[in-house]
Amino acid sequence: MNWKLIVVGGTVFYAAQWVVGMATGVFIHNGVLVPYYAATQEFWRPELNQVPPDMAALMPRWIASGLFSSFLLAFVFGWIRSSLAGAGWLKGLKFGAILSIFSAGFMLGWSGVFNLPDAIWGWWWFESVLYFLFGGMVLGWFAQRYVQAPSPVPGSDRS
Repeated sequence: MNWKLIVVGGTVFYAAQWVVGMATGVFIHNGVLVPYYAATQEFWRPELNQVPPDMAALMPRWIASGLFSSFLLAFVFGWIRSSLAGAGWLKGLKFGAILSIFSAGFMLGWSGVFNLPDAIWGWWWFESVLYFLFGGMVLGWFAQRYVQAPSPVPGSDRS
């Protein structure tokens, strides 16, 4: 287990996604999805139903859960990165593509449980693809530059 990859790489992964979120949030969440959010208010936290929404009240939760998730995903990347070919950024891009596929599966499953419009699921998935591809590239670049890849275990098929 490489703590530098998990903690620093996870933080870098999170920061890269944060940058994407600042760019997409205005267009997606404060634009395209506004009428869908207004029509489904019963699904959202009370802080989001206030006028104006109290985003600051939710930031501690969002930051903590985002960082924790990023640490978990950086751990998984460290576990599988030697199985991905290419430069660090390309390994990260491939990892982001894998995460995007999982994200599609989760959102399709949740859409069968939560009665939200398909537009919400579609736009959330589209945004997650951007998060994962960009965050993955940055994580892969960081790992190649600053974190030594694990050596193959003698006698394993990874030589």
